[in-house]
Amino acid sequence: MIEKLKNRITKSTEDKILNINKKEIEQYLSEVKEAVENDRYRLDRNARRQDNINLFLNYVIDEAKAKKILLSLTAMDFSEILQNEHKGFEHERLYVFGKDVILLERNGTEEKTVSLYIKFNKLENCFVIVISFHEQKYPLTYYFK
Repeated sequence: MIEKLKNRITKSTEDKILNINKKEIEQYLSEVKEAVENDRYRLDRNARRQDNINLFLNYVIDEAKAKKILLSLTAMDFSEILQNEHKGFEHERLYVFGKDVILLERNGTEEKTVSLYIKFNKLENCFVIVISFHEQKYPLTYYFK
């Protein structure tokens, strides 16, 4: 019984109970990875996503490395599901993951373990928008660890 409770998520931006288990996250990730493998995704790096831009400015990382990181995500990296708060898109769910990766500092000689905050949205047409792909600003809570 306790094990079942550990595999349940009870957090969202509205504090509604989300009955999600590890198998459902694995299925969701499988669909996301298929989209990424087939280049049916976009990593947002626009003026509103300065944190995403900064990751590429501060570390030696390119699109290929970012893609490899996305493809390496597992259910164990899962943190939470958020409701999209943008007007007209409230029905969408945004999935948050965290991943520790080793990156080389762009202005230096040190490799560093960087904790990433990764948030994406898989649209109904199976196109994935990577909304956040940057250093964590605060430690994440992982639901299956």
